[in-house]
Amino acid sequence: MVRVLTKLSMAAVLLATLAWSRPASAQDWIPYHSDPKNILEGNWQSCQQSDGRYAEKIYDHFVNSVPQFEVHLGPRREFAIFKGVQDEHREHELRENLLQPYRVMMEGSRARQHWDIPSLNLSFTVALGGGSTMDCESWYIVLGPLGKSSN
Repeated sequence: MVRVLTKLSMAAVLLATLAWSRPASAQDWIPYHSDPKNILEGNWQSCQQSDGRYAEKIYDHFVNSVPQFEVHLGPRREFAIFKGVQDEHREHELRENLLQPYRVMMEGSRARQHWDIPSLNLSFTVALGGGSTMDCESWYIVLGPLGKSSN
C-alpha cells in the first residue's frame, strides 16, 4: 500500500512539475491594464524557434474600422511602427519605420528605449525584463498617447 501511494505521489508531483514548467512558446503576449489610455501594455516574450530565428508579433491598430498603424514586437530586440496596416511583412530597417533606432542596444545586462512618434501622437517604451535568457527575451511594453508619461 505504501509503495502504491509513493508511486502515485511521485506521478502527481511529476505531472504538476510538467504542467507548471511548460516551455515558453515562440512568442507570448501577456497584457496588463494599469491605465485605460494605453493602447498596448504588457509583457512580450520573443523566443528562439526551431529554425534559430526569434519570434515576432505584429499588432494592427484600427480606429472605427480604419487602419491606423502596425506595431512590430521582435524579433528579439527589434521594434517597428509603420503608418497604415498591410498584409505583407515590412522590414524594420526601412525608412518608413517610425522607430529609430529600431534595434534596442544592450547596456550590460539591461536594455531600454523610449520613442516619441508625433506623426501618430504616440509614445512607446520598451524595457528588457527579468527572466530573459539566451533563448528568450522578455520585454515590458507600453504604447500610449503622446503627452502622457510612459517612462
